[in-house]
Amino acid sequence: MQRGGAYLSLCVTSCAGVQNAFGGQGAEDANFVRLFAVFMVVCTVMYLIVSAALVIAVWRRRQATRTIEDRKHHETSAATRPALIVWTVLIAVGLVGLTIASFFTDRSNAANGSKPRLSLTVTANQWWWDVEYNSPDASKIVRTANEIHLPVGVPAQVTLKSNDVIHSFWIPNLAGKQDLIPGRVTDAQLLPRKTGLFRGQCAEFCGVQHAQMALDVTVESKADFDRWYAAQLQPGRPPANPLQLAGYRYVTTRECSSCHNISGTPAGGHVAPDLTHFASRRSIAAGALPMNRGNLYGWVADPQSQKPGNHMPTVGLAANDLHAIVAYLEALK
Repeated sequence: MQRGGAYLSLCVTSCAGVQNAFGGQGAEDANFVRLFAVFMVVCTVMYLIVSAALVIAVWRRRQATRTIEDRKHHETSAATRPALIVWTVLIAVGLVGLTIASFFTDRSNAANGSKPRLSLTVTANQWWWDVEYNSPDASKIVRTANEIHLPVGVPAQVTLKSNDVIHSFWIPNLAGKQDLIPGRVTDAQLLPRKTGLFRGQCAEFCGVQHAQMALDVTVESKADFDRWYAAQLQPGRPPANPLQLAGYRYVTTRECSSCHNISGTPAGGHVAPDLTHFASRRSIAAGALPMNRGNLYGWVADPQSQKPGNHMPTVGLAANDLHAIVAYLEALK
């Protein structure tokens, strides 16, 4: 009994929270939830009819009031033919109804994404997300990693690319899945209806750290989004004390700068996550670790022990260099 209660609790909690395909916080997800409900109702009715027919058939088979020949003739003439006609009509009506519901769901999703007011490009890598907010004005382009901020009620067009293998972009609370295929450009439309913190996930097995390839999604008011966007346009915060200055010098002139970019500094790499406002994010290493000082020390000192197989090498830092780098990265907000 206790084990059954635990299973029930697990099932209930898995359908709530930051990664809930039945949440309906996005227009596309809400449409899919309604379509799923229609399919469930129709299929449940059909299932119950079939089950009832099976029970009746078994019950009638056990009646011995007639000979086998009489019963067979009676069932065929009095029950089977009308039942088959009714069943055929029900199947036809059900299939037509499901087809119509699917058609209007697709039309609604297409309409939601027909006039986007925000454009993003999300590029998948093993095992992190490169996110760029597009703009005709180069000075207004924002680049971040492993996070997306969206204004509530504003349709967004997300262009999807992959730099290595097939990935799948999925934010269950907002929309369905869309594959990212090397050499091809795909897209997804997002229209968030409610504010909140959600979690995206790569939904296509892409290597040993597939499960640790998450995406933090923040849906906020238009005013809050504008403030976040304006802050992201600013260059990396300069060091405020000698320890941060030592970290700044190491990060911008040594190994880190060949892979990572920090706007306003000599660090201009583009093969790893952008670190300009790194400390303002909620997680480290694409959701592998919560953002805090202890995890940051562990990640910088030995990233392979935290997320084995990732493409960030273990440098072997001296203690003073490690303290300085962590102090500088903590200041990048």
